[in-house]
Amino acid sequence: MIRLGLIGYPLSHSLSPRLHAAAFAAVGLDGEYHLYPVAPDDNAGLAQLTTRIRKGELQGLNVTIPHKQTVIPLLDDLTPFAQAIGAVNTLFLKDNKLIGHNTDAPGFLSDLHKAAPKGFSEKKALVLGAGGAARAVVYALLRDDWGVTLAVRRADVEQAAALMASMKRDAGDRFHHPVLLEAGELSPLVDGIRLIVNATPIGMFPVVGNSPWPDGLLFPRCAVVYDLVYNPRETMFIQQARAAGLHTASGIGMLVEQASLSFETWTGRVPPRDGMFAAVEEK
Repeated sequence: MIRLGLIGYPLSHSLSPRLHAAAFAAVGLDGEYHLYPVAPDDNAGLAQLTTRIRKGELQGLNVTIPHKQTVIPLLDDLTPFAQAIGAVNTLFLKDNKLIGHNTDAPGFLSDLHKAAPKGFSEKKALVLGAGGAARAVVYALLRDDWGVTLAVRRADVEQAAALMASMKRDAGDRFHHPVLLEAGELSPLVDGIRLIVNATPIGMFPVVGNSPWPDGLLFPRCAVVYDLVYNPRETMFIQQARAAGLHTASGIGMLVEQASLSFETWTGRVPPRDGMFAAVEEK
């Protein structure tokens, strides 16, 4: 029996158990996947779950908001991918060492290429947020030769500066100085933007009536809007973008892509994406 799970908070109505049940069935493995809600300040609860991997009680864990960075001090090592990003979403044991990996970045980029209707004539992106999810998105975009601007709340300015400092060396002038996530700051910048990514939890269940997009700010024409939030399927942010006539994508595609890559890391088996997407679409 392969025992896996997801650490995060909150975890209401997570689709991950359904995704992994489909993956286990597709590759003919006996396994289970549980949710482990751990509050942001519950360091003991976080440590207890990592210890269960060390003891062999769990074969692997996913990590989501708000623990993608706070879990790192509990690990023995990071894969080069996770080290470069500075955030993890996948934990596994190798040679008696607890390793942190990141499948969010390749999962996002893979789904972005599927979601874009006809590609992008210009690669200029605006990423909302500066947490662990934003780190993965920024890393993926920079490696794909995008110019990236971060937009953050005033409370997250220091976090954004740290993100930029950790990736600026390899990005050169393609990674622009962070700006405030406010209409006055963004208004002069949005016309040239071709991709907007919400990497914040704003709009996520249960607070579904909120949007990260500033009131009164017009969307850029011809942009693609990508919301990493997948619960609900159509966030307020996505609704606003569609009302403006823009092409949109939710985080469902990234969820499936990163989940399949994590599953392969744990089991060595490659689950069919189609089966996992079908599991997500079940009512």
